[in-house]
Amino acid sequence: MYGKQNGLGFATSALSLGSWNTWDRMDFDDAVRLIRHAIDAGVTLFDVAYYNMGPHSEQSRTDLLFGEAVRAAGINRDDYQLCGKLWLWDYPNTGFAEQLATSFDRIGVDRAEAVVVGDYFDRPDIPRIVTEVAEQIRLGRFDVWGVNNWLASDLDRALDFAAEEGLPAPGFAQLKYSVARRSMAEGPFYGPHFEAGRLTLQASDVFEGGVLLGKTPDRKIGADPGGIRESIRAAASRVTAVAGDFGVSPSQLAIAFCLAYAPVANVLFGVSRLAQLEDNLGAVRLASEHGAEVRDALEDLWLDRSVAADGTL
Repeated sequence: MYGKQNGLGFATSALSLGSWNTWDRMDFDDAVRLIRHAIDAGVTLFDVAYYNMGPHSEQSRTDLLFGEAVRAAGINRDDYQLCGKLWLWDYPNTGFAEQLATSFDRIGVDRAEAVVVGDYFDRPDIPRIVTEVAEQIRLGRFDVWGVNNWLASDLDRALDFAAEEGLPAPGFAQLKYSVARRSMAEGPFYGPHFEAGRLTLQASDVFEGGVLLGKTPDRKIGADPGGIRESIRAAASRVTAVAGDFGVSPSQLAIAFCLAYAPVANVLFGVSRLAQLEDNLGAVRLASEHGAEVRDALEDLWLDRSVAADGTL
């Protein structure tokens, strides 16, 4: 049912659940039921991070709660896949080995299937990152890695250095990607890598924190690169109208739009209610049956065509 298997470099589902501002906003028993239902429905990839550095210095318990909920649900480690995060905000003072030890201990696991190396303010030492990631892979702590919202030129350097040294290269990019934000993925920055098959795309922030669905979030949401959020807010009514034309919910439409883009291997979203998950599951069928039509119907809502001319976010 969930297609696009192995698109991130390992067998997993085309939909995945994030942890930022999710499990810590739920009743614990509800989180247990939601995670159990997700896995039973075929959604087996969970993006779980320790949000403790840089702009994420929130001391959130969401990773602890995820581990507790998985155990309470009686879910075996072999029944789900884990995508972790490595942060560059205090790197290399806090190295990857230390970060992984802390994160895995909090979740209650000893490895992940994948990790994403996060974004940054100051330009990082790319060869050092690639080398240290390779060492963690050698030690069996994860199998594949990706990047999150990197400058396209830094991604190019990472790919080139990995090839030169015979080291594992990033295999996917976790990018903001949605009906409205498309330039980084579809433009000249990451687009050539996707088209050549060097990378696959994990679409994140696909609802713009709920703004794209006409909601006014009362929680912290992602950054607004290019300052287009108000334009996205204004476009929410159009998304709702097109969803009505297809007889689906706005969230199903937004996810299906992403799934129908060939380089997308996985769509990452957060939910805090079982009903939200149930609704989102319908996007897979919509993308399979009407993906091209959905993308055509929403083509006019590409709002960041002129943003990030230098490949920055």
